[in-house]
Amino acid sequence: FTPFSGKTLKMKLFLLPFAFCLSLFLTGCCYSFKGISIDPDVKTFFVQNFETETSNAPPTLALDFTEKLKDKIRLESRLSLKNTDSDIEFTGRVIEYRVIPVAPKPGELVELNRLEVGVSVFFLHNKNDKKSWTNARTFRHFAEFNNTVDLLSVQDQLLRETIFPQILEDIF
Repeated sequence: FTPFSGKTLKMKLFLLPFAFCLSLFLTGCCYSFKGISIDPDVKTFFVQNFETETSNAPPTLALDFTEKLKDKIRLESRLSLKNTDSDIEFTGRVIEYRVIPVAPKPGELVELNRLEVGVSVFFLHNKNDKKSWTNARTFRHFAEFNNTVDLLSVQDQLLRETIFPQILEDIF
């Protein structure tokens, strides 16, 4: 054990806040990049129109989701949309769209309903097969709404503001 000299201790006390600030800055940078990394040789993407496999979903749900996925990739990455010979491709299906009663009140009445949406996604990396998803991955999210409200009156808002953004973030 060697005691610290006055200079060494002062230097360490000076560097400690600097190291702390640097770690906060680097953590902030990583967060702002959303944890994604795109190979430098990947420049284009393609999103095939998603299909709907569930009979009770709105007819435009899969197409709306497809467009939202294209927008997210185009706006939050450097990739450009290309319909043929793209570097990466997304395909998929809407496999779940259901309303489930939650939060029952005494006397078996339901206070809240939950709209759940599930999407099955395939990812193909045409430049590096090892990065492709060998099996489809399923992403789900939900939003709750009051039982006194008609689903049709809140459906678009729930999808646009809560459900789609979370599923898209999970895929991205």
